[in-house]
Amino acid sequence: MSDDTAIPSTPGDTLIFENDRVRVWAMTLEGQGGMFDYHQHFHDHVVIWPDPGHAQAQQLGDPDWGLTQQAEPGFVLFKTVGSGGPMTPHRIRNVGPQAVTHYIVELLDPSPHESEQPWVWNDRGRILGLPAEQSK
Repeated sequence: MSDDTAIPSTPGDTLIFENDRVRVWAMTLEGQGGMFDYHQHFHDHVVIWPDPGHAQAQQLGDPDWGLTQQAEPGFVLFKTVGSGGPMTPHRIRNVGPQAVTHYIVELLDPSPHESEQPWVWNDRGRILGLPAEQSK
């Protein structure tokens, strides 16, 4: 993807709810290699995995798929994007055999933080490949 190509700000493939405070997306990844291409997040958001899944993420310009999400049912992640700008564009692919759907809840109110903050998550999964200061 070239630098002059616009990166979509849609963090899911289906918009399932929207009002003036939140936007809820579904992202379905087909089994073994199903991918959601480059996108970026402009808002603080919650990611909910209702079912188990195993996915990898790759940041734009990085040759490696450096982050891995291993989700058990009910895995919830929270990301503070901050008011200073969007997250680095990234894409995600399913490395498990079954199709998986997770949900992204964008918080449309201004972020209480200026800069991006580390991921926070519950005990129903984990993220591998984060820098040591962001690991749980």
